[in-house]
Amino acid sequence: AGPALTWWRELAADSERLLGPAHPDTLAAGGRLAAVLLAAGQADQAVTWYVWLHSSRASMLGPDHPATIAAQVSLGRALSAAGQPGQALAALEEAAARSERACGPGDAGTVAAREAYAAALLAAGKTAEAIRLYKRLLADRERLHRPGHPGTVAVRLRLAGALLAAGKAKDAIAQHKTVLAGREQALGPDHPDTLAARAGLAAACDAAGQMGAALQLYQEACAGYERVFGADHPGTLACRADLARAYAAAGQAGEAVMLLRD
Repeated sequence: AGPALTWWRELAADSERLLGPAHPDTLAAGGRLAAVLLAAGQADQAVTWYVWLHSSRASMLGPDHPATIAAQVSLGRALSAAGQPGQALAALEEAAARSERACGPGDAGTVAAREAYAAALLAAGKTAEAIRLYKRLLADRERLHRPGHPGTVAVRLRLAGALLAAGKAKDAIAQHKTVLAGREQALGPDHPDTLAARAGLAAACDAAGQMGAALQLYQEACAGYERVFGADHPGTLACRADLARAYAAAGQAGEAVMLLRD
C-alpha cells in the first residue's frame, strides 16, 4: 500500500496543479487515492477525500448523476470503516433512494448502493433490518439474473452471514446448502468455487454448533482441495487448519494436534 499511496498522492497533486481541481482526471485520481487509503486501513483520510469527491461531482454533475451517487456510496463505505455508522447509514440510504429514483430499481448502481446499505446495517448491529434488505436484494437478483449468477450468490452468502449473526443458524445453513447445490450442479464437485462453498457450509455448521456435520464437510473440503491443488497448496493448508480447529472444538484434541503439526 505504501508505494501505491505515494503514487496516487503525487498523481492527484500533479493533476490538480496542471488541470485544476474540477478536471475529470483530477477527480479520477482523487477517487483512486481514496480507495487506496481505505484499502490501507486509513479510513479517516479516505473519508476526507470521498467527501471532496462527492461534493465536486455533485456541483458539476448534479446530485442524481450516477457518478455522484457512486461517490456517495464510496463515502458511505468509508464512513462505516471509519467507525461512523450513523453517518454511513444516512449517506448510503440517501444514495440508494436517489439511484432508485433516478435510474430505476434494476440499475447496477442502485443494486450496488442497496447492497452497501445492507452491509452497513449489519456492521451497525441492525441485523433484523439487514436481513430484510438482503432478502429483498436476493429476490431482485433472482428475478434479474439466473440463480447461479455471481451477484446472486454473493447476496445469498451475505444473507447467510446476517442470519447467522442473528442466531438463525438453520436458515443460514439452508442458504449455504443452496449455494453448494447450485455450484455442484453448474460447475462440478471439484471446481474451486464448489470447494469454497463446501468449506463455507462447514463453517456455518461449525458456528451453529453442529459439529458432526461440520467435521464431515471440512473433511470432504480438505480432500477436494488436496485432490485438485495438492497437499501443499495454501487453500489446502487453510482448510486443514479449519478442520483442526473444528476437531479441537469437538474435543478431539489428538486429531487437531496431528493436523496442525503436519
